Amino acid sequence: MMSMTRVAATAAFLLILSVLAAGAAPYAAMVMDARTGKVLHSRNADTRLHPASLTKMMTLYVTFQAVEGGEIGLDTKVRISRHAASEPPSKLGLRAGQRISIRYLIRAAAIRSANDAATALGEAISGSEAAFARRMTATARQMGMGKTVFKNAHGLTQNGHLSTARDMTILGRRIIYDFPEYYHLFSRRTVDAGVATIRNTNRRLLTSFTGTDGIKTGYTRAAGFNLVASANRGQKRVIATVFGGKSAKRRDDRVAELLHMGFDRSPRHAEVKPLPAIIWNEEAGVMLADGLRGLLPPSRPERLSRQIAEQTGTGEIDDAVQVAVLESVEAVEAQGAADVEVVSPEPSPVALTTVVIGFPPPTPDRVKEDYRQSRLIVRADASGPRNWSVVVGYFWNSYEADKHLMAVALRIPKSGSSVDRMVELVSHKGSERFRASFNNLSETEAIKACRRLHSENEYCEPVVLTKT
Repeated sequence: MMSMTRVAATAAFLLILSVLAAGAAPYAAMVMDARTGKVLHSRNADTRLHPASLTKMMTLYVTFQAVEGGEIGLDTKVRISRHAASEPPSKLGLRAGQRISIRYLIRAAAIRSANDAATALGEAISGSEAAFARRMTATARQMGMGKTVFKNAHGLTQNGHLSTARDMTILGRRIIYDFPEYYHLFSRRTVDAGVATIRNTNRRLLTSFTGTDGIKTGYTRAAGFNLVASANRGQKRVIATVFGGKSAKRRDDRVAELLHMGFDRSPRHAEVKPLPAIIWNEEAGVMLADGLRGLLPPSRPERLSRQIAEQTGTGEIDDAVQVAVLESVEAVEAQGAADVEVVSPEPSPVALTTVVIGFPPPTPDRVKEDYRQSRLIVRADASGPRNWSVVVGYFWNSYEADKHLMAVALRIPKSGSSVDRMVELVSHKGSERFRASFNNLSETEAIKACRRLHSENEYCEPVVLTKT
């Protein structure tokens, strides 16, 4: 007969197990072919859960967007607020009043998952973390992340701050395709964050699974161990997302299994489906159809939603109101698209020409055919003379040209207008080469860019452009 001591011990053990089971974070997963967006596997993918530091993917996406749009510069130094400095770990250890550049905050948020850095980014871009979170949510809606609401920039547990495995997979795909020039950051094992050299929280999977090059880990007690990871093998690129892992190792092992599944289930050849552009600036945030950039509406949705809030007496901007305002500006899409002309089939070395290259890169033969078939002529910015380009190299294939553009993109001055990357098939020294350049620059920006690249022994040629 079991002694009372053993009975009590067994009961206590079972009670502990039941408590742990009750407190376990729910599991959810998704696997996606990144080229097409096709879902290859899902489980509880639409269940709203705590995203933890996966949130920082959107923090960084909006930051990249702000840098590209000229709202803030990579070398802009921001003053750390008391609020940002007081965020709990994981953190970089920033002090209130300290000044640090945006590029170091980006690195800290991406690599170390630093909460203080994420909050500082939000405050620097939107004035407050709450306003930045509203922008994050509005951007999520434009991407089709219909079940995600952000309440902060770091992902620590907060009432109403929720997402899904599907939505976070969509966001991971967006970072890869929309900001390939920044995406390489997520694969770094260590990086200089200004005040310290930091190590990647995702280095175990980056080291153990061939082809993995990002993206983001996350953990809180409420969320469990989360991860969005992407890997590239040959012409295939797969994204796998896990919510609610029981430990970092078990989460990583499960993601590796899902990535293997994704490579097995995805076809060898698939056409990369273009994503519609996500545009936000001081005047408006609006998604334009087919990825084309056109005229922006004259009123800022956040400003409009504030007006609505004041008129209705609510005194605050509700997420639903913000989304409604964003939807209300869809009528300008036709006006924006009217400023874009597709010219086919005769190629031309005209400067105001841009061709979007898929990621991962298509084969050189396919790219050559694409270049010969069509051109996208983008209207010059009406705000001033932006008819300069900088040529940064000539390459035998489009992949190397696009790769070089990504490598030097951070050294090209950003302005309020879009600075477009361009890869174009041209005749150079008696043979066909892929010319890599940046266009839609002012004369000052072009000269400044080349001076900087020349100082680093990089090729750069400023060229004044004419539209035909």
